[in-house]
Amino acid sequence: MTSHWQFCPRCGSALVESELAGRQRLRCGAACGFVHWDNPAPVLAALVEYDGRIVLARNYAWAAGAFGLITGFLERDEDPAAGVAREVREELGLDAVAVTLIGVYPFARKHEVIIAYHVLACGEIRLNEELAEFRLIAPEKLKAWDFGTGLAVSDWLARRAGA
Repeated sequence: MTSHWQFCPRCGSALVESELAGRQRLRCGAACGFVHWDNPAPVLAALVEYDGRIVLARNYAWAAGAFGLITGFLERDEDPAAGVAREVREELGLDAVAVTLIGVYPFARKHEVIIAYHVLACGEIRLNEELAEFRLIAPEKLKAWDFGTGLAVSDWLARRAGA
């Protein structure tokens, strides 16, 4: 197992590996019943279309020249489509006019599942404190990358070409 968990968050006992639901899981070695399911985190991704172009942004933590889609974690009890609209508003200051599911993609490298949407947005771009800069790319110049949110870009471009 790749988890870094060693102790039960409920009672402090050591966690032990055991098979549960057909997979190796970490469980409490005592009798408290805790199971560390180690499920991937749901991440929302927005392929934002603004004024006929696609918004790509660079997070401050990324290397210069590295741009991607707008992303963020799904909040507890939040509808994914509403969540992606929230992320676009928080990170870009834009209002979502239309939100359409592109697809759902595994991202094992970060232990996440990406739920990607095409978001038509309007307003004035105002980057939040997470983002260093943005680029507006004509859809015909947009190029997909072969991991993470790039798979959603590829699917969106393929659908667009077939339309």
